[in-house]
Amino acid sequence: MGVLCTLCLVAPTASLAVDEAPDAFIKRVAVETLDAVKADKSLKGGDVGKIMQLVDTKLVQHINFRRMTALATGPNWRKATPEQQKRLQDEFKLLLVRTYSGALSQVSDQTIELKPMRGEIDEKNLIIRTEVKGRGDSIQLDYRLEKTPGEGAGWMIYDLNVMGIWLIENYKSQFTKEINTGGIDGLISSLAERNKSTAKK
Repeated sequence: MGVLCTLCLVAPTASLAVDEAPDAFIKRVAVETLDAVKADKSLKGGDVGKIMQLVDTKLVQHINFRRMTALATGPNWRKATPEQQKRLQDEFKLLLVRTYSGALSQVSDQTIELKPMRGEIDEKNLIIRTEVKGRGDSIQLDYRLEKTPGEGAGWMIYDLNVMGIWLIENYKSQFTKEINTGGIDGLISSLAERNKSTAKK
């Protein structure tokens, strides 16, 4: 499952074409990521430093971490100060990167198949459905995308669904429990501790 999540988080460094279709964007991201890992023995071998570098340098420009963090935090996001929002976003981003970066070393023969798009396309928000095929059973992997406005506009990922579980909804329940116990600062501290623990591993 970790491999699948990483495929949705890692994107190529090339700038997106403004008129690139959303399903073409997802297909390109997945294929180029798989090819890059398959061609690099150090990545497949689990070189943590190189994996972190690959994920971090190719991820930020294509993921709306602010929106992801706000959605996962829920109504409490608006109650947080700008400084708390920044710290929360930074820790959540680091948690996602460190959690899923190690999965790159598990890539082997996976391929991505796009599923037919259903209904009207909302240019601001839409879902792209895919199926990941490889050894074992095929896995459902869906992406929520938004179209960014202005110069250099392109598609950005802000949520994903792995086997029926949406990432934002999953973290939202965890975040709510942490906030109810220790407030926004308590959630930030909890994420920071989890990041320290993941870094040691």
